[in-house]
Amino acid sequence: MSRETESFSGGVIQKGREILFQAFNWESHKHGWWKNLEKKVADLAKCGFTSAWLPPAIHSFSPEGYLPQNLYSLDSSYGSHLELKALLQKMHQNKVRAMADIVINHRVGTTRGHGGAYNRYDGIPLPWNEHAVTSCSGGRGNRSTGDNFHGVPNIDHTQAFVRKDIIGWLKWLRQSIGFQDFRFDFAKGYAPKFVKEYVEESKPIFSVGEYWDTCNYHPPDYHLDYNQDSHRQRIINWLDNTGGLCAAFDFTTKGILQEAVKGELWRLRDPQGKPPGVMGWWPSRSVTFIENHDTGSTQGHWPFPADHVMEGYAYILTHPGIPTIFYDHFYDWGDSIHNQIVQLMNIRRQQDIHSRSGIKILEVQSDLYSAIIDNKVCMKIGNGSWCPSGKEWKLATSGHRYAVWHK
Repeated sequence: MSRETESFSGGVIQKGREILFQAFNWESHKHGWWKNLEKKVADLAKCGFTSAWLPPAIHSFSPEGYLPQNLYSLDSSYGSHLELKALLQKMHQNKVRAMADIVINHRVGTTRGHGGAYNRYDGIPLPWNEHAVTSCSGGRGNRSTGDNFHGVPNIDHTQAFVRKDIIGWLKWLRQSIGFQDFRFDFAKGYAPKFVKEYVEESKPIFSVGEYWDTCNYHPPDYHLDYNQDSHRQRIINWLDNTGGLCAAFDFTTKGILQEAVKGELWRLRDPQGKPPGVMGWWPSRSVTFIENHDTGSTQGHWPFPADHVMEGYAYILTHPGIPTIFYDHFYDWGDSIHNQIVQLMNIRRQQDIHSRSGIKILEVQSDLYSAIIDNKVCMKIGNGSWCPSGKEWKLATSGHRYAVWHK
């Protein structure tokens, strides 16, 4: 079940010493975003972020970028292609990699075709016909190899001409535009073997997929089940079928952690004594996070309890896996939260905690969780009082309901 792993396709990347930044929220398109981010690049570099995930940079029917049409147009509601180029250049100078949001499950058509649906792409680059669209979403292609994204034509990745065009586009983003990393949107919509092919051919330095599945909840009150093994196994299966070339957002850890911090911290140890998310089974492919533009921001589909956010960061920033910090928490929630996150990032970097770090969970109770990581860092979250035994441990940082020690 647990995995020892290899490097990503683009070569070894700092041996798992990644800290990612989600550089937008659901409202960012309203605010001249590329220019705003350009001003923050130096700070992101100083704080130790290795990669920043940018919102979809291409022409889209929706301002947020998730209904793409002309994949080769980089003028979007986030700014012009020149502003994007300036941002990417600044990131390159500061050695923060740019992660492109790759929306290739669906594509809005330009022209009515088969059945009267907008399932043709005449008049723009990649002028596909109805055979590029799955039969279950109004096209003349094959059935989808994944879940359907309703209301728009879904791309048929089984078509060789489609894959060839997508690979050409991904290589363009990598080689001509300056994106180095990829985040695959709505990865449940098409088979992971295609992600494997796209990563192999376009060679991003780092890539991560959004395989967002529903956790196991128990009727009648829909309380979260303690055991989420089937949930994390589905993410593991997806990872396996990408050949291990792509990481995945650890939705299992998010789902468990946001219930655990409400006074159910016993949830954070599985029956085998390991962390209960993807982190516990394949940590080097687990991209941990507290919130994103869908779960939080103004959408709030699955929010982390706001008054427990720092406990969440104390957990993911001291643990194995690849932690991600959300824009809102880092820049919009005030200096105190910002500085506390930076302090935890500093400890992670100084103590060389990484995606494959070893973890021993020491105590779990309803109001206390404590663990030791790589025998170098101890941490606790929750109201329960606890500190490590032994004079060698020094308090490194603490805040509301969390504390971290190192030797």
